[in-house]
Amino acid sequence: MSAPLDAASIAAAVAEGRASARTVVLDALERIRRIDGRVNAFTDVLAERALARADRLDAAIREGVRIGPLAGVPFAVKNLIDIAGLPTRAGAKINRDRPAAERDGALIRRLEAAGAILVGGLNMGEYAYDFTGENVHDGDARNPHALGHMTGGSSSGSAAAIAAGLVPLTLGSDTNGSIRVPAAFCGCFGLKPTYGRLSRAGSFPFVGSLDHLGPLARSVTDLALAYDALQGPDPDDPVATTRPPDPVTPALETGIDGLRIAVAGDYFARGGDPEVFAAVARAAEALGARSTVMLPEAQRARAAAYLITAAEGATLHLDRLRARPKDFDPAVRDRLIAGAMLPAAHVERAQRFRRWYRARVLELFDSVDVILAPATPCRAPKGGQTHFVLDGVSLPVRPNIGVFTQPISFIGLPVAAAPVWLDDGLPLGVQVIAAPWREEIALRVARHLERTGVCAAPVAELA
Repeated sequence: MSAPLDAASIAAAVAEGRASARTVVLDALERIRRIDGRVNAFTDVLAERALARADRLDAAIREGVRIGPLAGVPFAVKNLIDIAGLPTRAGAKINRDRPAAERDGALIRRLEAAGAILVGGLNMGEYAYDFTGENVHDGDARNPHALGHMTGGSSSGSAAAIAAGLVPLTLGSDTNGSIRVPAAFCGCFGLKPTYGRLSRAGSFPFVGSLDHLGPLARSVTDLALAYDALQGPDPDDPVATTRPPDPVTPALETGIDGLRIAVAGDYFARGGDPEVFAAVARAAEALGARSTVMLPEAQRARAAAYLITAAEGATLHLDRLRARPKDFDPAVRDRLIAGAMLPAAHVERAQRFRRWYRARVLELFDSVDVILAPATPCRAPKGGQTHFVLDGVSLPVRPNIGVFTQPISFIGLPVAAAPVWLDDGLPLGVQVIAAPWREEIALRVARHLERTGVCAAPVAELA
């Protein structure tokens, strides 16, 4: 079977009558049926709903109705986003006893308004408190490029479904790195937008002051198309921006001329495997980036992010921890309990530092437009691996995968995650970091890396 098409190609074929939405959806459902048993990306497959929507779209096209830019594109969402008629799992056993969602989450509705077709819900780490892609309730998601290795988390199914070619577009969430880590491990593109840019209404929270939702895809063009469809103010999300949509697709091919691009040094140039920094160097060379910037107190920023995450996450789950402690993943439960015992003074200090750190980092964007940094400290570890060695020190895997992502999401900056393949091994990821509300710049840089062949998101050979 030939490699599945990207979202832009599918939408063009459906709009021009070269393919029907029903055929596209049937092809996606068949690929899920054949392949997902090995990958375990999906927790829910919505065949009846998807085909009914495809038939309505095909009828609209026959009647000459104007259709959206994602017409007929199958997509799937991390199962912390509400899907009408299903309880919102958020990767947890406990949540399956919740009432079914009455309507789809805001971002599902926006993608479907653009013509896309929801085909299912995706696996994830329990309550999004995970960097590995392991789930004791639904089974671990597996890396399509090496089934014995981790996908990364917590948007594990979102990245695995893209890498396996099951769908061309997914939605995930990113609190401390949960889009960027699996995008790096599974070799696909992802976008963590500016905090507050995309609505989170109709999704199960983790840490309200850090949570972002965003898309993953196999091409930067698809990422931009999805991002444009997802934008817009939403009164149902109290932190969502009131800024009008700012389409990025028209600017995607304008190149990088005039952009000031630097590499993050110091903290972001140590504490990882050599190939991690080689991937950043390759991207920097392709972009002509020769300067280095230092993000002040990045190590402290990561520690503060940990404190805030633990405290806010624990507060959200206190009632469930009291009532059903045995129904949690033990690793998640223990971290939440520890978070509940943090002194309030420590959390308050972390928040005060957060304000200082954000101001200092934003000052860097007076002299640069983009900062490059590694996404993870290593390639995808093996499934079940509990420790790895970084800089000669043995460290636990789960909490240390996010060493390079946490200091960035901590202050809500937009980041495009771009996959780099140095050799025949597993992929690596580069973070393309921009100033708030400048997703367009991050995506232009990622598109240049894709166009020059430095970054790519091939479909894993599983068929």
